[in-house]
Amino acid sequence: LEIGPGPGRTTDLLREQAARVTALELDEALARDLAARLAGSNVEVVHGDGTDTGLDADRFSSVTCFHVFHHIPTVEQQDRLLAEVCRVLRPGRSFLLADALDIADIRDRHELEGEIFVPLDPASLSDRLRGAGFADAVVEAGSYQLFCRARKPA
Repeated sequence: LEIGPGPGRTTDLLREQAARVTALELDEALARDLAARLAGSNVEVVHGDGTDTGLDADRFSSVTCFHVFHHIPTVEQQDRLLAEVCRVLRPGRSFLLADALDIADIRDRHELEGEIFVPLDPASLSDRLRGAGFADAVVEAGSYQLFCRARKPA
């Protein structure tokens, strides 16, 4: 499962590595365009909300989310997304996350474009993941983004 594929740049990479990919997109126009572009491929595009997917529990072998979290307007909604990811992930499997750090240039660009910018705090992310049901979280901060891998307990 890929949460928030947008135009599908990472979806294109994921579909080369996986037999099947489900791409869950909140924006209706982006979901429609991505579904049309990838029709007949190994990707199923679903228009929906990551905080309440309606997808079966324990369905996915992995879940990814690339540069989406900072666009979620509140910490509470971010935590609901983490809990939903854990719910749909199979036991013993991994969630992979990459997102922007709170850096002035990134914050300024989002403010200039009128976009939401609620960055994750690397120092508290492990605790938030545990609160959502994950184990074995590894959070690494790079120069402009954080990377995270967490596992749903078996």
